[in-house]
Amino acid sequence: MASNLPFRADHVGSLLRSAPLKEARAKREAGTITADQLKAVEDVEIRKVVAKQEEIGLKAITDGEYRRAWWHYDFLGELAGVRIEDADQGIQFKGVQTKSQVPMIRGKIGWNAQHPFIEHFKFVKASTKQTPKMTIPSPSMLYYRGGRKAIGPGLYPDQAEYWHDLGQAYAGAVKGFYDVGCRYLQIDDCSFAYFCDPEQIKMLSARGDDPKTLPYRFADMINAAVADKPADMTTSIHVCRGNFRSTFVSSGGYEPIADLLFNRTNVDAYFLEWDTDRAGDLSPLRFLPKNKKVVLGLVTTKTGSLETRDAIRRRIDEATKYASLDQLCLSPQCGFASTEEGNTLAEEEQWAKLRMVVEISKEVWGDK
Repeated sequence: MASNLPFRADHVGSLLRSAPLKEARAKREAGTITADQLKAVEDVEIRKVVAKQEEIGLKAITDGEYRRAWWHYDFLGELAGVRIEDADQGIQFKGVQTKSQVPMIRGKIGWNAQHPFIEHFKFVKASTKQTPKMTIPSPSMLYYRGGRKAIGPGLYPDQAEYWHDLGQAYAGAVKGFYDVGCRYLQIDDCSFAYFCDPEQIKMLSARGDDPKTLPYRFADMINAAVADKPADMTTSIHVCRGNFRSTFVSSGGYEPIADLLFNRTNVDAYFLEWDTDRAGDLSPLRFLPKNKKVVLGLVTTKTGSLETRDAIRRRIDEATKYASLDQLCLSPQCGFASTEEGNTLAEEEQWAKLRMVVEISKEVWGDK
Protein backbone atom coordinates (compact mmCIF):
# COMPACT_ATOMS: atom_id res chain seq x y z
CA MET A 1 0.00 0.00 0.00
CA ALA A 2 1.25 3.47 -0.83
CA SER A 3 1.89 5.03 2.59
CA ASN A 4 0.05 8.28 1.79
CA LEU A 5 -3.17 6.55 0.74
CA PRO A 6 -5.90 7.10 1.66
CA PHE A 7 -5.22 10.82 2.00
CA ARG A 8 -5.83 12.52 5.34
CA ALA A 9 -8.56 14.51 3.56
CA ASP A 10 -10.35 12.17 1.20
CA HIS A 11 -13.82 11.67 -0.23
CA VAL A 12 -15.97 8.76 -1.31
CA GLY A 13 -16.26 9.83 -4.93
CA SER A 14 -19.65 10.80 -6.32
CA LEU A 15 -20.55 14.48 -6.70
CA LEU A 16 -23.75 16.35 -7.46
CA ARG A 17 -24.34 16.40 -11.21
CA SER A 18 -23.92 19.82 -12.79
CA ALA A 19 -26.83 21.57 -14.53
CA PRO A 20 -25.34 21.21 -18.06
CA LEU A 21 -24.78 17.50 -17.45
CA LYS A 22 -28.34 16.95 -16.21
CA GLU A 23 -29.70 18.77 -19.23
CA ALA A 24 -27.60 16.73 -21.62
CA ARG A 25 -28.56 13.43 -20.01
CA ALA A 26 -32.25 14.37 -20.23
CA LYS A 27 -31.82 15.20 -23.92
CA ARG A 28 -30.07 11.91 -24.55
CA GLU A 29 -32.86 10.00 -22.81
CA ALA A 30 -35.38 11.85 -24.97
CA GLY A 31 -33.39 11.00 -28.07
CA THR A 32 -32.68 14.58 -29.08
CA ILE A 33 -28.88 14.28 -28.89
CA THR A 34 -26.51 11.44 -29.75
CA ALA A 35 -24.33 9.39 -27.42
CA ASP A 36 -21.28 11.21 -28.80
CA GLN A 37 -22.87 14.58 -28.05
CA LEU A 38 -23.60 13.48 -24.49
CA LYS A 39 -20.01 12.29 -24.08
CA ALA A 40 -18.72 15.66 -25.25
CA VAL A 41 -20.73 17.38 -22.49
CA GLU A 42 -19.56 14.81 -19.93
CA ASP A 43 -15.94 15.45 -20.90
CA VAL A 44 -16.30 19.20 -20.39
CA GLU A 45 -18.15 18.87 -17.08
CA ILE A 46 -15.75 16.26 -15.71
CA ARG A 47 -12.78 18.51 -16.44
CA LYS A 48 -14.56 21.27 -14.51
CA VAL A 49 -15.30 19.07 -11.51
CA VAL A 50 -11.74 17.72 -11.49
CA ALA A 51 -10.41 21.29 -11.44
CA LYS A 52 -12.76 22.16 -8.57
CA GLN A 53 -11.54 19.22 -6.48
CA GLU A 54 -7.95 20.31 -7.05
CA GLU A 55 -8.81 23.94 -6.24
CA ILE A 56 -10.17 23.13 -2.78
CA GLY A 57 -7.14 20.99 -1.95
CA LEU A 58 -8.27 17.40 -2.49
CA LYS A 59 -5.54 15.02 -3.61
CA ALA A 60 -7.77 12.06 -4.48
CA ILE A 61 -9.58 12.97 -7.68
CA THR A 62 -12.62 11.28 -9.22
CA ASP A 63 -14.89 12.07 -12.15
CA GLY A 64 -17.75 12.56 -9.68
CA GLU A 65 -19.32 9.46 -11.30
CA TYR A 66 -20.65 11.89 -13.91
CA ARG A 67 -20.97 9.22 -16.59
CA ARG A 68 -23.17 7.00 -14.40
CA ALA A 69 -26.85 6.85 -13.53
CA TRP A 70 -26.21 4.44 -10.63
CA TRP A 71 -23.16 4.00 -8.43
CA HIS A 72 -23.30 0.24 -9.04
CA TYR A 73 -25.56 -0.91 -11.88
CA ASP A 74 -23.64 0.92 -14.62
CA PHE A 75 -20.54 -1.09 -13.72
CA LEU A 76 -22.28 -4.40 -13.04
CA GLY A 77 -24.31 -4.26 -16.24
CA GLU A 78 -21.12 -4.22 -18.33
CA LEU A 79 -19.71 -7.44 -16.87
CA ALA A 80 -19.92 -10.46 -19.16
CA GLY A 81 -23.13 -12.37 -18.50
CA VAL A 82 -24.92 -9.53 -16.66
CA ARG A 83 -27.84 -7.45 -17.91
CA ILE A 84 -29.71 -4.60 -16.21
CA GLU A 85 -33.42 -5.28 -16.62
CA ASP A 86 -36.70 -3.78 -15.52
CA ALA A 87 -38.00 -4.98 -12.16
CA ASP A 88 -41.35 -5.00 -10.37
CA GLN A 89 -40.07 -2.37 -7.96
CA GLY A 90 -37.00 -0.34 -7.15
CA ILE A 91 -34.75 -0.46 -4.11
CA GLN A 92 -36.78 0.60 -1.08
CA PHE A 93 -35.23 3.35 1.02
CA LYS A 94 -36.85 5.01 4.03
CA GLY A 95 -39.80 6.74 2.40
CA VAL A 96 -38.61 6.68 -1.23
CA GLN A 97 -37.88 4.16 -3.95
CA THR A 98 -35.35 4.10 -6.79
CA LYS A 99 -36.02 3.39 -10.44
CA SER A 100 -37.26 -0.16 -10.98
CA GLN A 101 -34.23 -1.99 -12.29
CA VAL A 102 -32.21 -5.02 -11.22
CA PRO A 103 -29.05 -6.80 -12.46
CA MET A 104 -29.83 -10.24 -13.90
CA ILE A 105 -27.41 -13.07 -14.69
CA ARG A 106 -28.04 -14.18 -18.29
CA GLY A 107 -24.76 -15.97 -18.97
CA LYS A 108 -21.55 -17.06 -17.31
CA ILE A 109 -20.06 -14.14 -15.37
CA GLY A 110 -16.70 -12.78 -16.48
CA TRP A 111 -14.60 -9.66 -16.87
CA ASN A 112 -15.25 -7.62 -20.00
CA ALA A 113 -11.92 -6.36 -21.39
CA GLN A 114 -13.82 -3.61 -23.21
CA HIS A 115 -15.55 -2.44 -20.03
CA PRO A 116 -16.28 1.29 -20.51
CA PHE A 117 -15.08 2.14 -16.99
CA ILE A 118 -11.51 1.53 -18.17
CA GLU A 119 -11.82 4.50 -20.51
CA HIS A 120 -13.58 6.48 -17.77
CA PHE A 121 -10.56 6.06 -15.54
CA LYS A 122 -8.10 6.91 -18.30
CA PHE A 123 -9.92 10.19 -18.88
CA VAL A 124 -9.66 11.19 -15.21
CA LYS A 125 -6.00 10.21 -15.09
CA ALA A 126 -5.30 12.41 -18.11
CA SER A 127 -7.25 15.30 -16.56
CA THR A 128 -5.47 15.67 -13.21
CA LYS A 129 -1.97 16.09 -11.82
CA GLN A 130 -3.15 14.67 -8.49
CA THR A 131 -3.99 11.01 -7.72
CA PRO A 132 -6.90 9.67 -9.78
CA LYS A 133 -9.17 7.34 -7.80
CA MET A 134 -11.46 4.74 -9.34
CA THR A 135 -14.64 3.67 -7.56
CA ILE A 136 -16.47 0.44 -8.39
CA PRO A 137 -19.22 -1.50 -6.62
CA SER A 138 -18.36 -4.53 -4.54
CA PRO A 139 -18.99 -7.94 -6.13
CA SER A 140 -21.49 -8.57 -3.34
CA MET A 141 -23.80 -5.96 -4.83
CA LEU A 142 -24.47 -8.16 -7.86
CA TYR A 143 -25.94 -10.83 -5.61
CA TYR A 144 -27.48 -8.82 -2.80
CA ARG A 145 -30.35 -7.16 -4.64
CA GLY A 146 -31.84 -10.14 -6.46
CA GLY A 147 -30.32 -13.14 -4.71
CA ARG A 148 -30.65 -16.51 -6.40
CA LYS A 149 -33.76 -15.38 -8.28
CA ALA A 150 -31.57 -13.07 -10.34
CA ILE A 151 -29.54 -16.01 -11.68
CA GLY A 152 -30.88 -17.33 -14.98
CA PRO A 153 -32.24 -20.90 -15.06
CA GLY A 154 -29.59 -23.60 -15.32
CA LEU A 155 -26.63 -21.22 -15.24
CA TYR A 156 -25.21 -21.91 -11.80
CA PRO A 157 -26.68 -25.07 -10.27
CA ASP A 158 -23.59 -25.12 -8.05
CA GLN A 159 -23.54 -21.85 -6.13
CA ALA A 160 -19.80 -22.22 -5.50
CA GLU A 161 -19.18 -21.79 -9.23
CA TYR A 162 -21.09 -18.49 -9.13
CA TRP A 163 -18.93 -17.14 -6.30
CA HIS A 164 -15.78 -18.28 -8.10
CA ASP A 165 -16.70 -16.69 -11.43
CA LEU A 166 -17.71 -13.41 -9.83
CA GLY A 167 -14.49 -13.23 -7.81
CA GLN A 168 -12.43 -13.91 -10.93
CA ALA A 169 -14.36 -11.31 -12.92
CA TYR A 170 -13.36 -8.77 -10.31
CA ALA A 171 -9.76 -9.99 -10.37
CA GLY A 172 -9.86 -9.15 -14.06
CA ALA A 173 -11.20 -5.69 -13.22
CA VAL A 174 -8.43 -5.03 -10.70
CA LYS A 175 -5.80 -6.03 -13.27
CA GLY A 176 -7.53 -4.02 -15.99
CA PHE A 177 -7.51 -0.83 -13.96
CA TYR A 178 -3.94 -1.39 -12.80
CA ASP A 179 -2.75 -1.86 -16.38
CA VAL A 180 -4.04 1.60 -17.34
CA GLY A 181 -2.38 3.30 -14.37
CA CYS A 182 -4.86 3.01 -11.51
CA ARG A 183 -3.08 2.87 -8.17
CA TYR A 184 -6.02 3.82 -5.94
CA LEU A 185 -9.11 1.62 -6.21
CA GLN A 186 -12.17 1.92 -3.98
CA ILE A 187 -14.73 -0.87 -3.65
CA ASP A 188 -18.17 0.41 -2.62
CA ASP A 189 -20.23 -1.96 -0.53
CA CYS A 190 -23.60 -1.80 1.24
CA SER A 191 -23.88 -5.44 2.21
CA PHE A 192 -21.50 -5.39 5.19
CA ALA A 193 -23.52 -2.64 6.86
CA TYR A 194 -26.76 -4.44 6.04
CA PHE A 195 -25.56 -7.42 8.09
CA CYS A 196 -25.72 -5.08 11.10
CA ASP A 197 -29.44 -4.37 10.61
CA PRO A 198 -32.04 -6.82 12.02
CA GLU A 199 -34.53 -5.99 9.26
CA GLN A 200 -32.03 -6.86 6.53
CA ILE A 201 -31.17 -10.08 8.36
CA LYS A 202 -34.86 -11.02 8.33
CA MET A 203 -35.13 -10.26 4.62
CA LEU A 204 -32.13 -12.45 3.77
CA SER A 205 -33.42 -15.34 5.86
CA ALA A 206 -36.89 -15.08 4.32
CA ARG A 207 -35.52 -15.41 0.78
CA GLY A 208 -33.42 -18.45 1.67
CA ASP A 209 -29.98 -16.96 2.30
CA ASP A 210 -27.93 -17.65 5.43
CA PRO A 211 -27.03 -14.26 6.96
CA LYS A 212 -24.36 -15.93 9.10
CA THR A 213 -22.30 -17.37 6.24
CA LEU A 214 -23.11 -14.88 3.45
CA PRO A 215 -20.80 -12.08 4.69
CA TYR A 216 -17.89 -14.54 4.61
CA ARG A 217 -18.76 -15.41 1.00
CA PHE A 218 -18.69 -11.71 0.17
CA ALA A 219 -15.34 -11.21 1.90
CA ASP A 220 -13.92 -14.20 0.03
CA MET A 221 -14.92 -12.66 -3.32
CA ILE A 222 -13.19 -9.40 -2.47
CA ASN A 223 -10.13 -11.35 -1.37
CA ALA A 224 -10.15 -13.23 -4.69
CA ALA A 225 -10.40 -9.94 -6.55
CA VAL A 226 -7.34 -8.41 -4.87
CA ALA A 227 -5.27 -11.58 -4.37
CA ASP A 228 -2.83 -10.79 -7.16
CA LYS A 229 -2.86 -7.01 -7.08
CA PRO A 230 0.61 -5.41 -7.18
CA ALA A 231 1.95 -3.91 -3.96
CA ASP A 232 1.82 -0.36 -5.29
CA MET A 233 -1.96 -0.41 -5.72
CA THR A 234 -3.99 0.70 -2.68
CA THR A 235 -7.45 -0.81 -2.28
CA SER A 236 -10.16 0.39 0.07
CA ILE A 237 -13.76 -0.48 0.89
CA HIS A 238 -16.45 2.09 1.48
CA VAL A 239 -19.19 0.64 3.69
CA CYS A 240 -22.54 2.37 3.08
CA ARG A 241 -25.98 2.18 4.68
CA GLY A 242 -27.77 3.41 1.57
CA ASN A 243 -27.66 6.88 0.05
CA PHE A 244 -30.46 7.92 -2.32
CA ARG A 245 -31.93 11.41 -2.32
CA SER A 246 -30.63 11.90 1.24
CA THR A 247 -32.38 8.79 2.59
CA PHE A 248 -30.99 5.46 3.86
CA VAL A 249 -31.73 1.73 4.04
CA SER A 250 -30.08 0.25 7.11
CA SER A 251 -29.08 1.07 10.68
CA GLY A 252 -26.83 -0.55 13.25
CA GLY A 253 -23.29 -0.28 14.56
CA TYR A 254 -20.32 -2.10 13.02
CA GLU A 255 -19.78 -4.50 15.93
CA PRO A 256 -21.26 -7.62 14.21
CA ILE A 257 -18.95 -7.34 11.20
CA ALA A 258 -15.92 -5.41 12.50
CA ASP A 259 -13.58 -8.38 12.90
CA LEU A 260 -14.56 -9.84 9.52
CA LEU A 261 -14.20 -6.49 7.84
CA PHE A 262 -10.88 -5.46 9.35
CA ASN A 263 -9.12 -8.80 9.73
CA ARG A 264 -10.55 -11.17 7.12
CA THR A 265 -11.10 -8.80 4.20
CA ASN A 266 -7.81 -8.11 2.48
CA VAL A 267 -7.94 -4.45 1.59
CA ASP A 268 -5.73 -1.64 2.85
CA ALA A 269 -8.29 0.84 4.17
CA TYR A 270 -11.94 1.43 5.01
CA PHE A 271 -14.25 4.39 4.46
CA LEU A 272 -16.80 4.07 7.27
CA GLU A 273 -19.91 6.12 7.99
CA TRP A 274 -20.20 7.74 11.39
CA ASP A 275 -22.27 10.83 10.63
CA THR A 276 -25.31 9.81 12.70
CA ASP A 277 -26.20 7.64 15.68
CA ARG A 278 -27.50 5.03 13.23
CA ALA A 279 -23.89 3.96 12.74
CA GLY A 280 -23.29 3.22 16.40
CA ASP A 281 -20.22 4.28 18.36
CA LEU A 282 -16.56 4.22 17.38
CA SER A 283 -15.55 1.27 19.57
CA PRO A 284 -15.42 -1.25 16.67
CA LEU A 285 -12.20 0.52 15.67
CA ARG A 286 -10.52 -1.57 18.36
CA PHE A 287 -10.49 -4.44 15.82
CA LEU A 288 -8.42 -2.44 13.33
CA PRO A 289 -4.98 -4.03 12.78
CA LYS A 290 -1.92 -1.80 12.91
CA ASN A 291 -1.20 -2.05 9.18
CA LYS A 292 -4.54 -0.68 8.00
CA LYS A 293 -6.31 2.70 7.95
CA VAL A 294 -9.85 3.95 8.46
CA VAL A 295 -11.28 7.05 6.86
CA LEU A 296 -13.76 8.51 9.35
CA GLY A 297 -16.95 9.57 7.57
CA LEU A 298 -17.94 12.27 10.05
CA VAL A 299 -19.32 14.88 7.64
CA THR A 300 -22.77 14.07 6.27
CA THR A 301 -23.64 14.32 2.58
CA LYS A 302 -27.36 14.05 3.28
CA THR A 303 -27.96 17.68 4.31
CA GLY A 304 -26.40 21.02 3.49
CA SER A 305 -25.93 22.06 7.10
CA LEU A 306 -22.24 22.46 7.84
CA GLU A 307 -20.93 20.62 10.87
CA THR A 308 -18.92 22.54 13.44
CA ARG A 309 -15.17 22.03 13.36
CA ASP A 310 -15.10 21.47 17.12
CA ALA A 311 -17.62 18.64 16.85
CA ILE A 312 -15.57 16.93 14.13
CA ARG A 313 -12.36 17.38 16.11
CA ARG A 314 -14.00 15.82 19.17
CA ARG A 315 -15.08 12.76 17.17
CA ILE A 316 -11.55 12.33 15.82
CA ASP A 317 -10.23 12.54 19.38
CA GLU A 318 -12.78 9.92 20.43
CA ALA A 319 -11.62 7.62 17.63
CA THR A 320 -8.05 7.76 18.96
CA LYS A 321 -9.23 5.87 22.04
CA TYR A 322 -9.44 2.80 19.79
CA ALA A 323 -6.93 3.38 16.98
CA SER A 324 -3.78 5.41 16.45
CA LEU A 325 -4.25 8.89 15.00
CA ASP A 326 -1.78 7.90 12.30
CA GLN A 327 -4.22 5.19 11.15
CA LEU A 328 -7.07 7.67 10.72
CA CYS A 329 -8.22 10.02 7.96
CA LEU A 330 -11.31 12.19 7.39
CA SER A 331 -14.01 12.34 4.71
CA PRO A 332 -17.73 12.80 4.17
CA GLN A 333 -19.69 9.70 5.15
CA CYS A 334 -20.70 8.87 1.56
CA GLY A 335 -20.84 10.34 -1.90
CA PHE A 336 -23.07 13.31 -2.67
CA ALA A 337 -24.86 11.59 -5.54
CA SER A 338 -24.87 7.80 -5.40
CA THR A 339 -27.36 8.03 -8.25
CA GLU A 340 -27.73 10.77 -10.84
CA GLU A 341 -30.64 12.27 -8.86
CA GLY A 342 -28.27 13.38 -6.11
CA ASN A 343 -28.84 14.29 -2.47
CA THR A 344 -30.88 17.25 -1.28
CA LEU A 345 -28.22 19.91 -0.88
CA ALA A 346 -26.79 22.60 -3.12
CA GLU A 347 -23.51 22.39 -5.02
CA GLU A 348 -22.00 25.21 -2.97
CA GLU A 349 -22.92 23.31 0.22
CA GLN A 350 -21.22 20.21 -1.17
CA TRP A 351 -17.99 22.12 -1.85
CA ALA A 352 -18.12 23.82 1.55
CA LYS A 353 -18.20 20.41 3.23
CA LEU A 354 -15.30 19.09 1.18
CA ARG A 355 -13.31 22.26 1.80
CA MET A 356 -13.89 21.88 5.54
CA VAL A 357 -12.64 18.29 5.41
CA VAL A 358 -9.41 19.52 3.81
CA GLU A 359 -8.98 22.32 6.35
CA ILE A 360 -9.65 20.14 9.40
CA SER A 361 -7.27 17.47 8.14
CA LYS A 362 -4.47 20.04 7.96
CA GLU A 363 -5.25 21.16 11.50
CA VAL A 364 -5.13 17.58 12.80
CA TRP A 365 -2.43 15.92 10.69
CA GLY A 366 -0.57 18.83 9.10
CA ASP A 367 0.42 18.18 5.49
CA LYS A 368 0.98 14.44 5.97
